[in-house]
Amino acid sequence: MLELKGITKSFGKIKALEDINFNVEKGEFVFITGPSGAGKTTIIRLILRELLPDQGEIILAGRDITKLPSKQIPYLRQKIGTIFQDFKVLPEKTVRENIEMALAVCGVNQEEWKDRVIDVLKMVGLKKRHSLFPSQLSGGELQRLSMARALAINPKIVLADEPTGNLDWDTADLIMDLFQKINSEGRTVIMATHHELIIKKYAQRIIELKEGRVVKDTASKKEIQPKKDIESQDINKSE
Repeated sequence: MLELKGITKSFGKIKALEDINFNVEKGEFVFITGPSGAGKTTIIRLILRELLPDQGEIILAGRDITKLPSKQIPYLRQKIGTIFQDFKVLPEKTVRENIEMALAVCGVNQEEWKDRVIDVLKMVGLKKRHSLFPSQLSGGELQRLSMARALAINPKIVLADEPTGNLDWDTADLIMDLFQKINSEGRTVIMATHHELIIKKYAQRIIELKEGRVVKDTASKKEIQPKKDIESQDINKSE
């Protein structure tokens, strides 16, 4: 479903990713982990086409998205559900309106909105909160709203960037139960996190990054020895 081939990305003199190679099959639940600055968020942003790699290909559903024309990028993002650490909900909109905005942006027929909103609110346990504003929700409820909004467009792949980073353990545990439910319904989930307790309890597959390189992928059941730095290598490519 998704394959990264030889992905390298630098920001100025800082090499964020180097020769990243992995593939994710349909229906997998994958953790991308590693310390801060390891490159986790950069990978998420590359899959969303918020960034372009300096080298390499990103194949999603059989197509290299690095070569997508700019006008097609919104259509790509309509196929991906994205959940962030800081929620990114609209504070002036109610729970229901936040979800409806996602449906509107994706061009979903308005006749379908009511059923879709009800379905996702039931799934995340916010049906009774539909008329509240984000300021009236707890941190866990805000993340549930973020999940509902991402799921409303019925994505085949869900990207989550540190979705439990601002939550206490009990709340994070409940959110992870929801992610497992999402995955059990056939959706592919790719989650960037360095939360060790969550990884230990929930991980099915772990891709570990260190200094922009993959050092372990449990799909291959072995650790990967990173290449030595080549200090003389000159990278002078624009995004």
